[in-house]
Amino acid sequence: MHPDIERVLLAREEIQERVRLLGTQISADYKGKEILAVGVLKGSVVFLADLLRVLTVPVEIDFIAVSSYGKASASSGVVRILKDLDRSITGRDVLLVEDIVDTGLTLNYLKEHLLSQQPAGLRVCALLDKPSRRRVPVEIDYLGFSIPDEFVVGYGLDYAGRYRNLPDICVLRREVYEGGR
Repeated sequence: MHPDIERVLLAREEIQERVRLLGTQISADYKGKEILAVGVLKGSVVFLADLLRVLTVPVEIDFIAVSSYGKASASSGVVRILKDLDRSITGRDVLLVEDIVDTGLTLNYLKEHLLSQQPAGLRVCALLDKPSRRRVPVEIDYLGFSIPDEFVVGYGLDYAGRYRNLPDICVLRREVYEGGR
């Protein structure tokens, strides 16, 4: 285990099983339709890639990038779009794929932004949810796991750009993010 990791919260096998189940549910709900999966960069990339491989409905992908953390360990509350979609979503069934929902501010902002473009439908798939941190109510249509209020990394999630490549979702040692390493 990496020395900056306190413990594994969700093992890769548990994650893969849950991704498979989410893919099955999404495929059933979208049977006969084509969806546009919009991954929120950079954290959702690993989750989105695994999810795409289990979907059985036609799917295209696009990406949007936002910032609300920077190098901090808590959201600033200010959401900025760093990269918008490459194609129109008007009249499309859109599945927004997020790595983690924390305060709800980023997801709320993204939903408003995407809904303003008049998709046929918009649903949210999030790997992780920290409901204890919620500042605004948001609806998650497809959820992998609810987790406690701990700083997690791995499986695409990072701290200051690091740890995304860890295959499990792990709790980062507090001294790493409080010490500014």
